[in-house]
Amino acid sequence: MDTKNLSAPARTRSHAPGKNHPDRRHSHSGIVHDNARHTTRFTVIGNHLAQHRELSLLAIGLAVHIQSLPAGALVDIKTLATRFPEGTTRIAAALRELEAHGYLRRTRERVPGGRIVTRTVSCNQPGRHEAADATAHRPPARRPAPAERPPRKALPAVPKPANSSPALIQTAIDLLASLRRTDPRLLLSATDAEHLAPGVVAWLEREFTPTAVRHALTSTLPDEPLHRPAALLAHRLAAQLPPLPPFRAPSPPPAVRHPLRNCDGCDRGIRMAEPGLCRDCRSDPPEAA
Repeated sequence: MDTKNLSAPARTRSHAPGKNHPDRRHSHSGIVHDNARHTTRFTVIGNHLAQHRELSLLAIGLAVHIQSLPAGALVDIKTLATRFPEGTTRIAAALRELEAHGYLRRTRERVPGGRIVTRTVSCNQPGRHEAADATAHRPPARRPAPAERPPRKALPAVPKPANSSPALIQTAIDLLASLRRTDPRLLLSATDAEHLAPGVVAWLEREFTPTAVRHALTSTLPDEPLHRPAALLAHRLAAQLPPLPPFRAPSPPPAVRHPLRNCDGCDRGIRMAEPGLCRDCRSDPPEAA
C-alpha cells in the first residue's frame, strides 16, 4: 500500500489566464467606469487635452474649466484665483502652459476709448486654424501634365506605280473605301486610303481588274480583330504584288480600206481615196474623145 501512483499529478494545475479564464489577481485593480449619457449641461473634451503628457494637472483642469464657460466669461488671473483655491502664481503658470501648447491665445488690443485690454481665445483643438490658413494659402497643386500619346506607327510602304494619274488614284481610293462592305473590319480613314492608293494603282497597271484587287485584299483574312487594317492591306499590296505582264510588240495598224469609186478613164470600179484614174489609165491614158 506504500506504492505511489506515478501517473497522478503532484498538484492541481491552475488555469492559464486568457480570454475564457481571466487572471483573477488583476480583475479589480484597474479603473471601472460607471458612466451615464449626458443630455444637458456637458462639455466635449478631447483626449489630446485630458491625457496630455506635457501639461500639468492644474493646467489640464484649468483648460477644462475654461472650455466649459460660456462666451464672454472672464478668465483673467484674478477672477480664476477667486474661483479656485490655487493662488495667482500657480494659475498664471498654468495659463502660460496652455498658451504655450496652443489651448489659449492672448492678445492685447486697444479699444476705442484708448484703454488696452487683453483678448483671450480658448482653442479646444490647437492648430486647427493654422492648418486651415495654411491650406487656404497653399498654392494649388500642379496637375500632372497629361501623358502624351505615343506617335502613331507609320504604315508599311506600298508599291509605286509608273503612272499615277488623278483618275487612277481616284479609282483606287474608291476601291479601298468599298472594302468595308466586304468586311466591316476594313474601315479605313481618308489618310490611310491616300497612303494605300498608289499601291492599288500599281496592281491595276499589271492588268488586274478592280474586282481581282478586291479579292486579293479581302480573301483569307484572320479571324481575330484587326487593330491596324491599313497596315495589313499595305503588307498585302507589297508582299503579293504580281509581276509586270510580258512585253508585247505593238500590232501594225489595220489597212485602210478606201471607198469604191469608178475610174474617170475606163469607168472601172476601184477603191481609191479620191476620184481619178485607175493605175492602168494612169500608165496608158485613154485618147480624148
